[in-house]
Amino acid sequence: MDARGALGRYGEELAARRLVLVGMTVIARNWRSGRSGEIDILARDGDALVVCEVKTRRAGTFEHPMAAVTAGKAERLRRLAEQWLADHGGPPPGGVRIDLVGVVLPRRGAPVVEHARGVA
Repeated sequence: MDARGALGRYGEELAARRLVLVGMTVIARNWRSGRSGEIDILARDGDALVVCEVKTRRAGTFEHPMAAVTAGKAERLRRLAEQWLADHGGPPPGGVRIDLVGVVLPRRGAPVVEHARGVA
């Protein structure tokens, strides 16, 4: 695995831990639908399904991870969620929500993990 892949996997692990800490249940990670793309984390929050996009950045590089979900990315996540629901019995009673977890890794100190609910 290259350094970028390792960074992404580390961020996804931190994100999954954060979701569990706030009471969610992680039900799948890195779910792929052919060439359509990947959902980083699928979780349950009560009776809602949460599609979670994770963006990890090193401090001082590129844009802030919370700015990384464009309209095109949000649309792709919605399509992927529809595919997942079709494969897994349809929408849950609480509906579907798209969340974003941004992880910033500073040069020193602990990672900063931010969770935004319902971003798209």
